[in-house]
Amino acid sequence: MKYSACFIALLTIFSFSTNAAEDEYTYMEPPVANQIADLMDDDKDGVINARDLCAETPVGSDINNDGCERYKDDTEDWDLKVLFANDSSRINPVFINELESMVSFLEKYPETSIELQGHASIVGKTNYNQALSERRAKKIKDAIVSMGVSPDRIKIVGYGETVVDATGESPVAHAVNRRVVATVVGYDHDLVKEWTVFTTRPK
Repeated sequence: MKYSACFIALLTIFSFSTNAAEDEYTYMEPPVANQIADLMDDDKDGVINARDLCAETPVGSDINNDGCERYKDDTEDWDLKVLFANDSSRINPVFINELESMVSFLEKYPETSIELQGHASIVGKTNYNQALSERRAKKIKDAIVSMGVSPDRIKIVGYGETVVDATGESPVAHAVNRRVVATVVGYDHDLVKEWTVFTTRPK
């Protein structure tokens, strides 16, 4: 009986040791992958450095697949209004600061370009209004270029009286139609801002 008890005790110890040994050899450390590609993302925009064309994207920006900030259509902030004398393309100096703000925008985003679209009211002859709309657009271009923007980034087009912003024969309607609209195009050709230069008082 005494030998049986000793045998059972030894069997229990052997069994426990065997199970412990099995547990010890069953567990294996997970393999560590040898990372070859550089997946660093310094500006934390979700696009790795290897593909990021804009290395310093502002935090929280909406970005495209190249890691560059998407531009938003926000006409409210860029609805610039410049007063002109009737039948004139001369820019009143009081509005130079507003033109400078456009220049600052173009300097901040060098991948952008603009198209200046000149317009005229329906007063006068059609051919004259066509030429006047082109002169207005060119006048704005010349002013922006004189402030340091490359002319290659600015395209001008005149629409004459064919595209009106306000209908009717009132002085206010005619004044609103004497305008220049600048469409700003960004890196991925998304519409950025719409910038308006009127030739009379603001709406």
